Amino acid sequence: MLTEDKISHLSHVILTTIKKATGAKVKRDDEQVLKEIKRVLAAELAQEQDIDRKVRAKLASYSRGIVEGSAEWDVLYRKTFEEETRKRVKL
Repeated sequence: MLTEDKISHLSHVILTTIKKATGAKVKRDDEQVLKEIKRVLAAELAQEQDIDRKVRAKLASYSRGIVEGSAEWDVLYRKTFEEETRKRVKL
């Protein structure tokens, strides 16, 4: 989980990058834009944490114990995480 300070820093970096981008124009004041960037980052992080909890619960429910940190666990975690992410992204 990112701290509030890290989220704030990232939002400033993102805003600076947007302002420097060719053809990009910020039509709102910096504080409004920073607030929106922080909101989006927080929402994405919350979703990622929720997916992580579901994936860990699913892996823990397997009848044969899979040791967290093992190569098998890492592969299954990554695969299951990607599947859960795809379920949420409906284009």
